[in-house]
Amino acid sequence: MKHKFILNEIKNLKKILDLIKQNENKNFITLCKKTLVSLKKKKKIIFFGNGGSAADSQHLATELTVKYKKKRKAIAAIALTTDTSALTAIGNDFNFNKIFSRQLEAIGNSGDICIALTTSGNSMNLIEATKIAKKKKLITFCFSGNKGGKLKKYVDYPIIIPSNDTALIQIAELFLGQIFCDFLEKNI
Repeated sequence: MKHKFILNEIKNLKKILDLIKQNENKNFITLCKKTLVSLKKKKKIIFFGNGGSAADSQHLATELTVKYKKKRKAIAAIALTTDTSALTAIGNDFNFNKIFSRQLEAIGNSGDICIALTTSGNSMNLIEATKIAKKKKLITFCFSGNKGGKLKKYVDYPIIIPSNDTALIQIAELFLGQIFCDFLEKNI
């Protein structure tokens, strides 16, 4: 069959989603509930990641600040991946491992929700950022494949995507991110 590759990818994604469903990811439910409480206390959601996860961070922050499915009050969310001046200055003046942690030092407040997106869980800039977030008493989460990588031990609530396939991890992360946005929009 010419299109067997499409069916194979759909089958692989379905397996991942079935595993997520079976696990009833308690940390994802915690993310939804704790974020709702934080937003009601006038706190914000801070997303960050590298590469495709940087784009997903921006996507999710935009869904919340603008709208997901319906017009409503803006939800306080930001992606640390969007300020090219800060990213390049921090990378140049300090180093790449500090591009998110330095920004969190500046804008992170106790009770904010901090969400790292990653396929590997091993990026030092994400680990450094979560260390700073914990020092500042932000509530830390990650969406990660690769069994959470090293990052899972630095966050309060790791949300693990059961795969090592980068493309499928990113699809699942964005899918869960959209569910998260929908939950907030319906309950804020």
